[in-house]
Amino acid sequence: MAFLRIWILAALCLGLWLLAAHGLYRPTPVPAGAPRETFSALRAGTVLGKVLGPQKPHPAGSPENAAVHSRLLDALAGLGVDAQTGTTMSCFGETRWHAVSCGTVGNIFAEVTPGLGDPVLLMAHLDSVAAGPGACDDGCGVATLLETIRALKASGFAGRHPIDVLFTDGEEGGMLGAAAFLRAGTVRPLAVINVEARGNQGPSYLFQTSPGNAPLIDLYARNVSHYATSSLYAEIYKYLPNDTDLTPFLQAGVTGYNFALIGNIAAYHTPLDVRAGIDLSGLQQHGEAALGLSRALANSDAGALKGGEAIYLDILGRWLPRLSAGWALPLAIAAFVLILVAGMLRRRDLRTPGRPLLALAMPPLLLAGSVAMGFALHGLAVWIAGTVDPSFAHPVWLRLSLGFGVWAVALATARGSGAVASWGWMGWLAIACALLAPGLSPYFLFPALVAAPLLLITARGGRGLALLIAAIPALVIWLQLNAGTEPLMGLKVHPIFTVTAAFALVPVLPLLAPVRGPAWTASFAVALVLALGLAAVAGMVPAHSPAAPARMNITYLENRGKAAWLVNGDIPPDSAMAAAAGATFSDAPVRIPGLGLSGYLAPAGAAKTPVPGAELDTHTSGGVVLTMHGSAQADGMILDVPARAGLKSLSVDGVPSAASGNTMILCRTPDCARARIVLDGDFRNVWLRFAEVRRGLPPRGALLSGARPRDAVPSGQGDQTVIGGSIGLVAPGRQPLH
Repeated sequence: MAFLRIWILAALCLGLWLLAAHGLYRPTPVPAGAPRETFSALRAGTVLGKVLGPQKPHPAGSPENAAVHSRLLDALAGLGVDAQTGTTMSCFGETRWHAVSCGTVGNIFAEVTPGLGDPVLLMAHLDSVAAGPGACDDGCGVATLLETIRALKASGFAGRHPIDVLFTDGEEGGMLGAAAFLRAGTVRPLAVINVEARGNQGPSYLFQTSPGNAPLIDLYARNVSHYATSSLYAEIYKYLPNDTDLTPFLQAGVTGYNFALIGNIAAYHTPLDVRAGIDLSGLQQHGEAALGLSRALANSDAGALKGGEAIYLDILGRWLPRLSAGWALPLAIAAFVLILVAGMLRRRDLRTPGRPLLALAMPPLLLAGSVAMGFALHGLAVWIAGTVDPSFAHPVWLRLSLGFGVWAVALATARGSGAVASWGWMGWLAIACALLAPGLSPYFLFPALVAAPLLLITARGGRGLALLIAAIPALVIWLQLNAGTEPLMGLKVHPIFTVTAAFALVPVLPLLAPVRGPAWTASFAVALVLALGLAAVAGMVPAHSPAAPARMNITYLENRGKAAWLVNGDIPPDSAMAAAAGATFSDAPVRIPGLGLSGYLAPAGAAKTPVPGAELDTHTSGGVVLTMHGSAQADGMILDVPARAGLKSLSVDGVPSAASGNTMILCRTPDCARARIVLDGDFRNVWLRFAEVRRGLPPRGALLSGARPRDAVPSGQGDQTVIGGSIGLVAPGRQPLH
């Protein structure tokens, strides 16, 4: 019976994980024949096909981008929307990047519905990365907004505030279109709804809002039917090196929502991001949120959209419990006190010397042991596979291995555990998070608020069923977090899996505590053997596949009179690529100073391409003015300014940008080949490195590109040619060195 108890609880945990991973409350795609005032993912998919056309990559400044731009204008005209467009140089940078991105972009702006005052702004970006067609990133956003516009027009909607739409250009190059729109200053939005993608599957996650978001979350809860959000996402996103078009608006103090599909990261920024792979349920959820919130925002008072911070999380997409962050601390303290009182009333647990201390040690031991188990199991899979991410294409084996591993640790720590100690930790962590990381607090607070009264009521006896009831909310929300965060980082970052699984099992420890003897020994052995065996299987199955390929970019580099091949990505170049290159690649990645490049390097003979130039127009004690001279084949230019120059600010073709320290200027469109760059700083005895960047490889690279493994694809900026140069600035009035 004890053995059965252990594995019934294990089956319950597995069932709840499957429910969280595959049983979320998600919308059914609405057919094209649905009423015209509703959002239809099928209609959105059809219009996306017309805008994308042949599904080619369309980065800013490319002919393909111009074609998408034209088709998007046609789509807007077909909806009766008079759009405005124009091109302008734009720059955007943040000091944490040590880089400033610039380029000429062409936004599309239109007024959709009438109203007074500041408008609600719907936003998505029309460009893609160079490596993929961007059918979902951000074709999904473009299609969502076009179908939302159609539904608003069909319903004759007219709110208190107007609704406008902005299709930005150059988001992939560094939020260039959004920065250009704000710099123009012609429109100050009441609020922004940005629609993005970091994959092409899964729910539409509300992963970021502007500060003071309690009214926004309440508006979301009342106007959206299918939820996918958590205050933890916004807490984490603050520390990630990622930005979207909403970033410049938030920096400008504009209210906003940020939505994205995040499932199937294998398609993100790769050639796999095509229309056929788009999750229509996710697209429907995108649209329901955009349409519902745009209507609600347009009828809102401007002053009512900002307030205090909220803590919140969705439960299986159906419910959205939420609280003002100001209530987190008092409620956490109240729950913690109730748990302590329940412990004091449970006097028999206090009679055994050392038992309370042992019980208090078990939850942190579960957490630490689970993390250690994750490193051991992942390390075994890595050792067998010979690659750092053996589970990328087939995560199920490592996922099961980690699950059984954490279960084994839970069995090991359950023997000394106690209900009050386990829930006491949840209450104490709710207090700590309320003080230090409010966005995380609901994961501890909400379960503790359920458990505390149950523990108090059953302090004198009959606790078994109460412990099971108390454990279920914690299991649901922590396992939902476990299943939901894996698509973000994969199991390569296995602590995300093991930590969330461990916290899910903290309330389960007292349910496992009574198990002793052969049943415990057999269960522990079974869990550990399964964990090790499945980790071995994870290491033996292919790490990548055509459906989940490795990322691998090839760069042809000419620098300082020499040519070389650079291969950068998830896996090193194999012998077939070395044979195609006619040279041996380095054993480890090599960094190329001043050009922002790194990868496995193989020599490719002498440089054959004319070196781009940088003409010194002015050199004073306060800075320099340079004019770049790239070729007609240039798709962009790079200029690296070392820290010793003491850079204070810069401008590119008259567009200013703050900068300091070592800064790389990434000018990402063809007209950058003649960019005029002004640098303020002390440029005495300073070498500036620069380069011309061309998309794709020269003809001699066809053999190497063809030798790329079948389960590897370009990603992001893709394959490219980089021709480097440099200029030495001696002192004002002195000729530069080349």
